Amino acid sequence: MISKAGLGSRTEALAWIHARRVQVNGKIIENPDHWVSFGKDKVLFDGKPLQTKERIYLLLYKPAGYITSYGDPEGRPTVYDLISAVETFVSPVGRLDLETSGLLLLTNDTQLAERLTNPLHKVPKTYLVKCSSLLTDESLEALRTGVELSDGPTLPAQVKRLRDSEKYTHLEITIHEGRNRQVRRMIEAVGSKVLKLVRVKLGPLTLDGLAIGKWRNLTEAELSALREERKKPATPSGTSGQASGSPRWRR
Repeated sequence: MISKAGLGSRTEALAWIHARRVQVNGKIIENPDHWVSFGKDKVLFDGKPLQTKERIYLLLYKPAGYITSYGDPEGRPTVYDLISAVETFVSPVGRLDLETSGLLLLTNDTQLAERLTNPLHKVPKTYLVKCSSLLTDESLEALRTGVELSDGPTLPAQVKRLRDSEKYTHLEITIHEGRNRQVRRMIEAVGSKVLKLVRVKLGPLTLDGLAIGKWRNLTEAELSALREERKKPATPSGTSGQASGSPRWRR
């Protein structure tokens, strides 16, 4: 309830609850799973009414070398270091691993976040990929039709060969799932590895005009398009196509 109100992260909320700083209907709550209805229950934090923060929506161009967690026991940089000027707590919509860069949406609108990450809505996510080897047309077709991973076969993906160098294949791939390190595992399933991975599109959102390491608020048009994205039927399988708004590929 605290993190959903935009007051802090789930880790911070757990610590505050265990510290007996939260009351519901006059009683101190120590169980983080205690059910609360914001419309009916009276919730106090440090003796003051808990108020939901204004909804905010941030678009960040995450660099490689940053994790998307709030705080890190190993002391690695996090995306929260890049948005330190934002006073309201926001959570990432989905994850990008340490070495993946690109588009990351952060918000305190938990309902929208849950809808966008729900696999039933199949929100498309587009990546630029540099592979560690040259991929054959048969390997690309396997990615398009679906490959077998440890947690089951993937859905069909849209895949386009951008170019081949002497040793490497550069691809654009659009998936409609959100499994852990999915693109990396898909490339490994066809006998190669990912050397570089950049997410360039999430639903209707792109990185147009945004420098790496920088963030901005979503426009009203983007927010409307994002809300409409979840209402679309499942994306039909495709075999190719390049997402618009992709930044120029950097070696």
